[in-house]
Amino acid sequence: MTPLAWALRTAGHEVRVASKPEVANDIAAVGFGPITVGEPLNPNPGFAPGATPPEPVIMAPGERQEMPLQQEFSNDNPLVRLTRATWGFKLFSTDQMIDDLIAFMRDWEPDLVIWDQMVYAAPVAAQVVGAAHARMMMGPDGITQLRGAIGDEPDPLREWLAPVLARYGHEFTEHTASGHWTIEPMPPWQWRPAGPHYLPLRHIPFNPPAALPGWLSEPQTRQRICLTLGSSHRDGRGREAPAAELLAAVAEVDAEVIATFNAKQLESVPSIPDNVRIVDFVPLGALLPSCAAIVHHGGAGTFATAVECGTPQLIIPGTHWGFQWWGPLAHANGLQQQGAGLFVADADHLTPEALTQDLNRVLTDQSFRDNALRLRTEVMGLPTPNDVVPALERLTREYRGLKQ
Repeated sequence: MTPLAWALRTAGHEVRVASKPEVANDIAAVGFGPITVGEPLNPNPGFAPGATPPEPVIMAPGERQEMPLQQEFSNDNPLVRLTRATWGFKLFSTDQMIDDLIAFMRDWEPDLVIWDQMVYAAPVAAQVVGAAHARMMMGPDGITQLRGAIGDEPDPLREWLAPVLARYGHEFTEHTASGHWTIEPMPPWQWRPAGPHYLPLRHIPFNPPAALPGWLSEPQTRQRICLTLGSSHRDGRGREAPAAELLAAVAEVDAEVIATFNAKQLESVPSIPDNVRIVDFVPLGALLPSCAAIVHHGGAGTFATAVECGTPQLIIPGTHWGFQWWGPLAHANGLQQQGAGLFVADADHLTPEALTQDLNRVLTDQSFRDNALRLRTEVMGLPTPNDVVPALERLTREYRGLKQ
């Protein structure tokens, strides 16, 4: 959201960023004064209804997992999946957060509210104060996909938010669920469900301030690979591929490997292969132009940065029972269909042999690089945050004060 927030600000608009307290320092670090609403997120909420993880899957050497498809995500128990999702959304948007956000908006009177796709306090508050509001995606539109698949079953999202809106004299509408329109920063070749008004936006990669290491400017003597699991699950909350298995796989590849792992991720690693350089953090926008491939978890920021840099991608999402929500599956589907990357396996189907095989394939087949560069050219032609400001102004005028 940061590049879009700055595009609006440099176009002359007032911009405020609201969040739970634990995100305030990150907001301040990118140049905005944070508005804190609600209480800190409960770090131990338990499992959603029916969401107990299955037993790990053991794959035999040579056995490969078939790539699932994002568009088939809603085929299996869509009501159960939507119920679980709604349970999770409630953790982000407590009654206290909703009340605080409405109080702030009533005082400040925004014309437009742009909201993270998981934070439903925002469309509720926008509806109460009569502001136009736009949902901003960070992954696939699973909510629209699941809500379209449940048919005549009771909608858990409506059942949660309708009473909340009623407290303020308003009713739940389809705009409550998906915004007056949806800002879509993912490439046009990535699958998305029909229905919402999607406004395309070029995803401008953004990193926190960081110094570049000296070795990055030194001449390369062989191909370079980036190996990363991002920063989202470094505290152990996620179910990602084991660092030991990833490092064992890249040890067999003739390339220099830059692995962005911290000490916690390396606790179970017996030794670091000779061809691996461990770094805690390096801005991917600076690193990836020098890389022949990137192996990663499929996170939206990593994915978009690699697309912009024209770097072939090998994606290993988290465990199969959860990765359909956050983008890795949709990213892998699109890249493989475009010939610019591969779905290796999810974390509970991964074998080091499969990753070694796929890496060697990507490093030796020039078509992966050619297609990745083609996708880079295509995304460079998408509307930038600066380009979409006039469209946001027009849509705001159209929807502001709408009684629905």
